[in-house]
This record gives sequence, structure tokens and C-alpha cells, in this order.
Amino acid sequence: MRNLAALHNRIVYLLTAGVLLALADMPAAAQHLLVPMDRTQTDHLRAYGLTYWCLEEPRVYECEWLLNYRYGSFLLPDRPDVRAHAAEMDVSVEPVSEADTQGIFATIAAENMQRIHLSKAPKVAVYTPEYTEPWDDAVTLALTYAQIEYDKVWDREIMRDGLRDYDWLHLHHEDFTGNYGKFFSSFANEPWYRRQVIESRRAAEELGFPSVQACKKAVAAAIAQWVAKGKFLFAMCCATDTLDIALASQGVDIVCAPIDGTPMEPAAQEKLEFEPTMAFKNFHLITDPMSPEIADIDVSPGPTAFVSQGEVFQLFEFSAKQDPIPTMLTQCHVGEVPDFLGQTTAFRRDCLKDSVVVMGDFPGANKVKYIHGNYGEGTFTFLAGHDPEDYAHIIGEQPTDLALHRHSPGYRLILNNILFPAAKTKERKT
Repeated sequence: MRNLAALHNRIVYLLTAGVLLALADMPAAAQHLLVPMDRTQTDHLRAYGLTYWCLEEPRVYECEWLLNYRYGSFLLPDRPDVRAHAAEMDVSVEPVSEADTQGIFATIAAENMQRIHLSKAPKVAVYTPEYTEPWDDAVTLALTYAQIEYDKVWDREIMRDGLRDYDWLHLHHEDFTGNYGKFFSSFANEPWYRRQVIESRRAAEELGFPSVQACKKAVAAAIAQWVAKGKFLFAMCCATDTLDIALASQGVDIVCAPIDGTPMEPAAQEKLEFEPTMAFKNFHLITDPMSPEIADIDVSPGPTAFVSQGEVFQLFEFSAKQDPIPTMLTQCHVGEVPDFLGQTTAFRRDCLKDSVVVMGDFPGANKVKYIHGNYGEGTFTFLAGHDPEDYAHIIGEQPTDLALHRHSPGYRLILNNILFPAAKTKERKT
């Protein structure tokens, strides 16, 4: 009997010290962490970073994006490492039981909401030169603040097939037409402008192109081909319209003589081809070398810029079940977003191709702010303006501190695009 009692005690000890301890370290079955994206969230921007972290290797946890549920909340696995990382990032999470989860799913099924499964995190690249530019890039600020890693690529990498390993590419303050942003009239003698010219010419020469214009247009075409193969492009500011201008003017000299030393091609306007462009059609070149505009796509407030400060653009409300992609890209805790300027501040509505989906605009006006569309097997999303939290960013101004703008609706629109390639929807299979 004494041996039996000893054996019994040994079994109890093993269960207590071993099996039960192991079970305690495991997440409870069917338990989740809800990352709310309403006004209870302590840091909206880093909530995207937490979700991206869950999708990264070696973790690749099962996650869901709950479109329109508490303004686009995320459902993550309830694991010790997820809780710890959320605490480190100061991101609000709420443990939900299996019963709570099923209640959330029932609400989503009954209302204008949708569950989107998120697969592996996309590999991200940002198009930026090696030399330092006199302005910040809102997307690199967002990625850095949200703790999402990215690689830098420029003309050399793109022309040498350097995009093949990436899923998502961002373009910002880049002129793909060879006009150097039409900064000639105002900044031709600035050191940063001269450095831009020197480095662009050097890259064009190394890649075997006769001019910067030819090089930049080839880069634009390579990006377009990459997108058409099923990739994801997000662009802001002047990269949005200059990309399409470059695609429409392949083989046509559209750069004025004071900028590159050669005359613009006669009848350049009549030689534009709009079929290869992504978003815009029927635009007209602006040939004045003193004008900051390259074509008439942009709607700039001009001298009334500061008078119009306080204007907002409205986000369109889509059917989450019928149109999950634009719904995903417009997830936000507000319906109106403060406007912000840029080299390209807004797009003329009458320049949009019929296939373009408008996601944010100024109702009743011939201008839109936020658009999306398909290009071949891939997609593009264009957001006009330079920095959502700096209404009129000045060249040389210090970068925006996003720790002061953790609930920025404009930066949420940017970060929606980061997670978009990880989504599995009926419209698009990943």
C-alpha cells in the first residue's frame, strides 16, 4: 500500500509540475486578442505594426481584419509574445473569449462588415535615392514609427530587376519625367537640387541611357510591368501623376530646354498615349519651364493655400461584403480627413480613367484625393498630398514626429495599404 501511495503521489507531482505547467504556458483554445481601432485605441498607428509583426516570419500567426467593426479592428491570437509585444508598443488589446468571438462574428455577418483573413506579411520596398533629400517621406515615417521594416530601392535596383523579391512598393516625392520636379525656376542654385541632377545623370549613364529623362521613363515602365504581374503599388505626392505622365510619353521629349539643355519635342501633346497609364487620361502638358506643374492633373490651391486650410476630404463608405478592397483601404475612425498640400495636392476628377475607384474626394468639386485601381494582375493606390499631419510642408522643414499624432486618420490610410497585400478576399486571391 505504501508503494501504491508513493506511486500515486509521484503521478500527481508529475502532472502538477509538468503537464499542467506546460498547459498553463499555452494559449487557451479559441482565445483571441481584439485590437480595437475606435477611439479607445492608445496608438492607432502602431496597431498596424503589431498586426504586421504577427504576420512576419517565423511567426505568421492567424490574424483577421474586421472591416467596419469598431472602425477596422484586428483579431490576433492570444499568445504571451503577442501580449508582450503589444505592451511594448503601447497598443491596446482586449482578450475575448470564444463566446465573445462568436458574438463579434454574428455582428459582422448581420451588418455592413466583413472578416478578412490576413496571411504572411508582404515584403516592403520604398523608392528613394541614396542622396539626402530636403524633405521627409510620410510613408517612411509611418513605417518607422509602426516598426515595420522596409528596404530602399532606386533606379539602379529597379532596372536590374531588383523589385522581383518585393510585394509592395511605395513612391513619394519623385518625378519620373526627367523634369526634376520642375524646381528649376526656384531652386536651380540650391546644393540639394544640384546634387539631385548630378546623381540622376550618373545613374542614367551607368545604366546606359542617353539622358535622365530616358532613364526615369524606363524606370516608370519597369515599375508598371512589375505591378502588372500582380504586385501592389502605393504612391503619394508628385509620384502619382508623374508616373502616369512618364508612361504616356514614352519616346517623347517633354522636358523644356532650360531644364536639360535640349528642346521639347514639337507636338509633344499630340504624341501622348494614355492606354499605358494607370489612373489618368486626357491630361495636357504644361510646357512653361517656370511653372511647377508638369501637366494639368493636379488641382493646387495656389496662392489661396493658407486661406483654404481647414478643408477636409470625405472618405466614401463602401459595402464591406461586396467591395472589401476599397473598404479595407478606407478603414478609419473618422469619415472626414483634414486636407494637406503637396506638389500634387489633389487630382482632377475629369482626368480619371473610368476604371478608377474614388475612395476620398471633395463632393461637388472637380477634385479627388484618394483613388485605387487595377493594373494588369496588380493594383495601385494613389493618395495626393505630402504629409497628412503637416498641412503645407516646407522644404527643409523637420520631419513630423508621429509620436504626437498616434491617432492620425491620414496616416491610417497609408498604413491600410501596408496590410492590404496580406489580405485574402473574394476579389483577389493571394
